Amino acid sequence: MELKWGAIIAYGLFACAAAGPLHAQCKVDWYFGIPCHDVYDELVSQIKKWSKADCIDGGEKCMYKLESANAHFIKAKHTTPVKKYTEDLNFRLIPYLLDIGCHVPALSVSEAWYTLVDYGTNYCNLYNLIDGSGLNMVPGYKEMTNDFICTQHSSANCTIF
Repeated sequence: MELKWGAIIAYGLFACAAAGPLHAQCKVDWYFGIPCHDVYDELVSQIKKWSKADCIDGGEKCMYKLESANAHFIKAKHTTPVKKYTEDLNFRLIPYLLDIGCHVPALSVSEAWYTLVDYGTNYCNLYNLIDGSGLNMVPGYKEMTNDFICTQHSSANCTIF
C-alpha cells in the first residue's frame, strides 16, 4: 500500500511541475514604446495611489506597499484584503531603442511557501498596476507570459482581483 501512495505523490508532483511553477508566482515581460522614466513614474504613482488599507470596493486594487524604487528597479508588496496573503512584486526597467522604449520584466511571488495555485492572483497583482496606470494603452505596449511561468495566467480574471 505504501508504494501506491508514493507513486500517487510522485505523479502529483510531476503533474504540478508539468503544469507550471511549483510555487504560486508570475513572470511577465512588458514592452512599452515610452522611456523608462515615464514607466517608472506611472508605476510608482499607481502603487502609492493603491496603498490605502481600506478596500472600499471589495477588490484587490488596494493594499500595495512601495518597498523601494530607483530608475532601474521597483520593489513592492501586495496584501490580499480578505485572507491577508502577501506577494512580493519586482519590476526591472530596461531601456531599449536608444532609450525610446522600456522593457519591464516583472515578477510576483506569493510569500506563503505552501501556495501552489492562486487563481491568477500573482498575474493580476502586476497587471492591475499596468492597467490602473494606463500603461497598457501606450504606444508599443506588448505583454509576454504563459501558464508555465505565470500560475494560472490563462484563467485569471483581474476584474475581481
